[in-house]
Amino acid sequence: MNWEFLLINIAILAPAIILHEIAHGWVAYKLGDPTAKNLGRLTINPLKHIDPFGTIILPLLLWWQGLTPIGWAKPVPINPRNLFSPKRDMMWVGLAGPAVNILLAVVFSLFLKVPLTGLSLAFVQLGVYINLFLAIFNLVPIPPLDGSRFVMGLLPDKYAYLYSRFEPYGIFIILILFAGGKVQRFLIPILDWAAGLLGVR
Repeated sequence: MNWEFLLINIAILAPAIILHEIAHGWVAYKLGDPTAKNLGRLTINPLKHIDPFGTIILPLLLWWQGLTPIGWAKPVPINPRNLFSPKRDMMWVGLAGPAVNILLAVVFSLFLKVPLTGLSLAFVQLGVYINLFLAIFNLVPIPPLDGSRFVMGLLPDKYAYLYSRFEPYGIFIILILFAGGKVQRFLIPILDWAAGLLGVR
């Protein structure tokens, strides 16, 4: 068991998913919805964001299998009815999380401009990869992923409603696609291309 690998991934993944969720809540707050703020979710305190399965169990299971630990935090609560323009503003709320992960990936990539070796190089490269993966994966337009919020905002109301009806089944669709390797075949080439743009080879 590679404990160094696990600790490096936790050190990257925890702030990445916490800041991802804070971004959703912060943008919602700026667009008129104080729900996340009122519930104390606009905080970097990790205890406020832990999801037992997504934050603890899943990353440990992936690590146990020798895979890169990936997970999620407890979603911040958003009440679209409080937003100034619910349909339009939910698009921006949805995009806020992936945008923060892309920004974090860029910040990590800046450290590649200085000489790095060993664990420090691994930390920076994984920082780029994990944040890019979170951004790209969350942009997949399967409800409840963030990409679906953007698609719903573009669809006419009738079709947006029908599309949203898939949300209770979305996680099962995603798990089935992952189990069959479909998501990996789609995402990994995009991930490698994006990481290459940021200097990870």
